[in-house]
Formats: sequence, structure tokens, C-alpha cells
Amino acid sequence: VARDILVGEIWLCSGQSNMEWPVRRTLNADAEIAAADFPLIRHFKTPPVSADAPAADTGGEWQTCRPATVGAFTAAGFYFGRELFKKLNVPVGLLNCSWGGTPIEAWMSAGALATVLEPAEAVRRWRADAGERQANYETDLARWSQARAAAEKAGREFKRPQPRKPVDAVRRRPSGLYNALITPFAPAAIRGVIWYQGEANAERHAEYRALFPALIRSWRTDFQQGDIPFYYVQLANFRPRPAWPFQREAQDAALKLPNTGRAVAIDIGDGGNIHPQNKQEVGRRLALLALAGAYGLGGEFSGPEFAGVVREKGALRVKFTHAAGLKTKDPTLPGFVIAGADKKFAPATARIEGEEVVVSAESVPAPVAVRYAWAADPPAPLYNAAGLPASPFRNDDWDE
Repeated sequence: VARDILVGEIWLCSGQSNMEWPVRRTLNADAEIAAADFPLIRHFKTPPVSADAPAADTGGEWQTCRPATVGAFTAAGFYFGRELFKKLNVPVGLLNCSWGGTPIEAWMSAGALATVLEPAEAVRRWRADAGERQANYETDLARWSQARAAAEKAGREFKRPQPRKPVDAVRRRPSGLYNALITPFAPAAIRGVIWYQGEANAERHAEYRALFPALIRSWRTDFQQGDIPFYYVQLANFRPRPAWPFQREAQDAALKLPNTGRAVAIDIGDGGNIHPQNKQEVGRRLALLALAGAYGLGGEFSGPEFAGVVREKGALRVKFTHAAGLKTKDPTLPGFVIAGADKKFAPATARIEGEEVVVSAESVPAPVAVRYAWAADPPAPLYNAAGLPASPFRNDDWDE
């Protein structure tokens, strides 16, 4: 006999570790957990399994949001769902299909993946990657063991942490997670998707430009509800990773599809931690997208968006949309660099004029290109009156 049945809004929450990250490991976790008495919010976590072929069912069960249970919920999903519940006052279900360390290829159907990569190449790459990771681990472990033995022999304290075993290969298998964790629910009546993934694909960002839209189109076909809303989190700031600015740009290829949206996190990461703890703001920004887009409630949902450049004598005037009340949290307005035709970038002096920013540099008398927050862990002080940050951008298409 079925009991305690609710009818409400179900959102699929998917991606890698930053979507899987639990409430108990976020900012102010104890207080958040103690206050999380929301019986009309429910959470379903799929098990960490992969499959060779599309599965008809998967494990897991719905849990009611209580202080005793919420600690294990997806944090980004919970804080998103909490905002929806407070605004809509209807039940919210969070279908948490996420697994840390997973590339986008694992979440794509074989058919969708084949539109971008040859299936044999995807499998060959997966096997080669697994072998390389294991070999590197074994080499690092041997070096660590030798160093520890030398320290012990010399009577020195040894504090270097032991190398971590590589992420098990099964979770990275092409189409494996799609088969095991997505197909059992399609075509369930979900309201939309929130997605936090991309770190695992950053080194192949050019490819991600095609893979990400292909995944979205495929999932929309599977769930048979047209262009269901699909909102994602742009990679947050993190210590030097040269590919990350280009991966953020690659993620934005999804914005060309209808009913998509992007939550910027360039200002709320932790340069020393790939798992930012402020998932509250991540969830809130995702909810702003959903409330404005999926539910038509209006309100500002985006920070300043690059809209073009006008060349002036010795300077560039940068134009934006969503720029009402344009402001900076740092009076020096760092984060902008400019270059001339020689492609040599230099830090720019920047000033706000209304809803525009004017940038210049003495060493670049004839600028043609401007970039903002174009680094792995950049300063990003530009906001609008709604307190939402400007997304990183560039107006050039030069190679890295």
C-alpha cells in the first residue's frame, strides 16, 4: 500500500562531486541541518553503480527532509529546492543522480555520444585514461614509500600525505552512468534539470562545447516533455588550472539551446578547494534561474553579461546586459586585461561609467581584445544591483 504520497515539482540533480556534495559538509552545516524541517521536500539518491546497457530500475528510496536525514542530501540540490519551496509553497522532490569524479561521457547515451565521438575512440580513451591513472598512482606511491623509509631511517618526522588511489574506472566508463542512473527514470515527469559538472572534462574543453549540448538534447528526448528547463553551474574559482577559463566558456555553449541557464560561481569558490563550501549561494542562484524561467515569476536572475565592445581612442568600452546598478566590490576593479593586435595581454585600468566599463593600459595604445576574470582563480569584483556577479568573458577567439 502506497502511503505519504505527494504531488509537486521534481528536479533531476546530476553531475559530479560538487552536485553530490552533502549538506553536512557545507557552510554552517550544524545550523542548516537543525533548521531543515521541511517534510514537503523529498530527496532520492541513486546508488553509485554503472551499467553496460540501459537499465530498467535502480536502487534508492525517497527520504523526507528532516534534521536526521538532510545531512546526506545533495547540498546544491537542497538549497535550490528550499528556495523553490519557500517561493512556490508546493512539494519539491530532488532526484539526486550524481557521482564524484565522473566525466560527461559517462552521463551520455551511446547515441548522443556518437554524435561527437566515435564509440570505439571513447572506449579506447577511457581504458587508456584508467591505465595511465593507475600507473601514475603506482609511481607516486613508490616514491612516497621510499621517502617515508628514508625519513624513518634518518629519524625525521614524515608528514607528506600518502598518494590517493585513482578514481575507480567503472564510474568513468562511457554511457555507464546514463545506463544505470538516468534511463530508469525516463520518461518520468520531471520539472527540469540542475547540473554541476565539468571539472573532469576541463582538459578537453573544445570537445565539451559539443558534448554538453548533445547531452541536454538527448535527455530532453528521453524525458519526452519538450525543452525542459536545464540549468547548470559554471565552474567556480579554483587554484591554477590553465584550462578552466576555457572550460567555463565551453560550458556556455549550452546557452545557445532554449530554456537553459547558467549560475555563475566565480566569486564563491575556494582557491584551495575544488569543492566550495558555499553551496547555499549556488542553490540560490540556480533557484533564481528556475523561478524566473521555469515558473515565470520574474526577478533578476543573472549578473552582468558581456554584450560587446566599442573601440575608443586608446581604450575599449565594454557593454553589458543585466547591468542595472553596475558596481564593484574592489575600487581598483581588478580582473580586466587587454591586448593589441600583438596578442600580448596587460593588466588594464578599469572604471565604471553607468552600465559600462572603460578599460585601458599605457602599454597597450591600440587595444582590440579584452578579457575579464579569465583565469582559474581570478579576482571577480564586478556585480549588478541584485548582487549577482559578472561572468568571465573575452571578445577574442585566440588560441590559449
